[in-house]
Amino acid sequence: MENVKKRSQTVRHIGIFLLVLLVGLFYVKWFPYFQKALAASSTHSIGDAIINVGKEAPIFSIESGMTFTIAYFNSVWKAVVLGLIVGSLVQVLIPTQLIKKYLGGSKFRNSVFAMVLGMPTMMCTCCTAPVAVGLKRSQASVNSVVAFFLANPLLNPATLVFMGFVLGWKFTFLRLIFGVIAVLGIATIVSKVSKAKRVHVPDTKIFDPIEETQQGVIVRWIKAFERLIIESIPAYIVIVFILGAFQGLLFPAVNSGQLNSGIIAIVLFSLVGTLFVIPTAGEIPIIQVLLALGLSSGPAATLLLTLPAVSIVSLSLLKPVFTWKELGIIGSGIILLGIVAGIFGSFIL
Repeated sequence: MENVKKRSQTVRHIGIFLLVLLVGLFYVKWFPYFQKALAASSTHSIGDAIINVGKEAPIFSIESGMTFTIAYFNSVWKAVVLGLIVGSLVQVLIPTQLIKKYLGGSKFRNSVFAMVLGMPTMMCTCCTAPVAVGLKRSQASVNSVVAFFLANPLLNPATLVFMGFVLGWKFTFLRLIFGVIAVLGIATIVSKVSKAKRVHVPDTKIFDPIEETQQGVIVRWIKAFERLIIESIPAYIVIVFILGAFQGLLFPAVNSGQLNSGIIAIVLFSLVGTLFVIPTAGEIPIIQVLLALGLSSGPAATLLLTLPAVSIVSLSLLKPVFTWKELGIIGSGIILLGIVAGIFGSFIL
């Protein structure tokens, strides 16, 4: 009788989680992106660039920082809220046994499964970070979490469609190929060097909703939700402001008209693209404007991979559950692949 009760509770919890996830994704992602895809097919544009590309800008500007921060959060706040909700709910509604079964292994197939799960959620790198934290605290393996985290921005189906209509389908195929390489390759490498294949949870009852009986689901969800907010939002806002304030320094090639081609430009934009933060599909109008200003295909291909993949903001949001070494591998892996993508793009785009 007790087992039947637990199974019923499990089914109910999973049903609630899926309802929140699917309704949230439809409202925040799927329906708006469908409309944007229709518009992109006819206008070949998805809006203006979020940074001041092609305009003179000081190395540091408080006004630029404020403007960028407001524009950025106006674009992503709904997805941020959804990410916090999903990242906290996964810790209290989904049994750790279930997560460990499908996402707890360190095998290549676990990374592939996590990558597939990450594609339809379509979140930007910062919005998916709370979900990644929640999965890792629920004992998902390192490689599964990294694959899910990177697949969201890099293999977003809507972004790939936007890219084809705005930049051309060669850009889409390049992003798809290097996106898969980045997701599975970096996930595998991080898993190999990580000391802990799974998260060490001192008290599994805190994270297992099936065994936890001392507190109600709502109380445990509020605690998980508050923890994610405290760990992420303050640093999130501060770092986004700093990046916006220094965009004149981070994009010198845009402001000076120099370094628009060649290996130096590819390396420069790989570093900048990895550091900088953008909303979902924000790389597309940026690259579109830069190409119109004379940027060559090599650096454009580099930004195509590095801008959406990670940022100093999203990596900082992962710090509660990842080591500096693991975060360094993720960041440096994107930088190196960005350089390779740039060199490759110089010949095929």
